[in-house]
Amino acid sequence: MVIHITSPIVIQAAGNKPKHIEEFIGRVNSQTESVSIARMKSPAGWVEPGQTPEFDEYTVVLSGKLRVTTRTDVIDVKAGEAIIVPQGEWVQYSTPGKEGAEYIAV
Repeated sequence: MVIHITSPIVIQAAGNKPKHIEEFIGRVNSQTESVSIARMKSPAGWVEPGQTPEFDEYTVVLSGKLRVTTRTDVIDVKAGEAIIVPQGEWVQYSTPGKEGAEYIAV
């Protein structure tokens, strides 16, 4: 059966500043356990606590710059770029630029 999602649900995010998460597909909005697809809007200076995901994370940056810090690297992902963080890899996301960032997270 086809499921039409007409709007996302807004979810509270962890971090030092408010971050806007619009979940289109996932546990909260569509009761989908196998995947989560959300549009994120994080303000300038936002930093979230580090995490070790239990699944691969795919992120496409739409505007601004998203900083991805791992145990061995710091990568600035800019608009039009993407990054894959494998399951079990410690990672911390932040938006150090004055413009913040908008991105799609899967």
